[in-house]
Amino acid sequence: MPTRPKRIDLWLLVLAIAAILIVWGMRPRITPIKGSMIADRVTVEKSNHRLVLYRDGAVLRSYAVALGRGGIGPKERAGDNRVPEGQYRIVSRNPHSAFYRALRVGYPTPQQVAAARAAGIDPGGDIMIHGIRNGLGWIGTFQRTVDWTRGCVAVTDEEMDEIWRLVPDGTPIEIRP
Repeated sequence: MPTRPKRIDLWLLVLAIAAILIVWGMRPRITPIKGSMIADRVTVEKSNHRLVLYRDGAVLRSYAVALGRGGIGPKERAGDNRVPEGQYRIVSRNPHSAFYRALRVGYPTPQQVAAARAAGIDPGGDIMIHGIRNGLGWIGTFQRTVDWTRGCVAVTDEEMDEIWRLVPDGTPIEIRP
């Protein structure tokens, strides 16, 4: 009888190692962009779950993303967990965010604030492009299997390192349906 618990322990160990290898294998492998290329435009295509960096009209890099858990429709108000749509700029960065590095999107615009005020609603804000919650970076690309943010655009931590380097404050960003 004592051999049975050992077999179970062995199977649990094998399953744990397999799970670790699967998660490790899902991490992105980014080939570094050579030179001092800097993006001059960013787009987010919500329907394709894609963030694209451009330089002089050419695609510099493209990333699969997770979006807000409120669905891919347009943001209507604070707390709807949707990513807004429109033309914005990257207005600041936070290296100490609760999520790995964060670039702040300049939402809402003055026009969106006025429209929300006229409708008697809060437009929300604090929209970011960021990595995974601090301490959970090992999840890697697995985070893209479900839309989980509160209205932000999420990439892996490794991808966020590259975006952080390539996208300066002031860069235009268009978020499309």
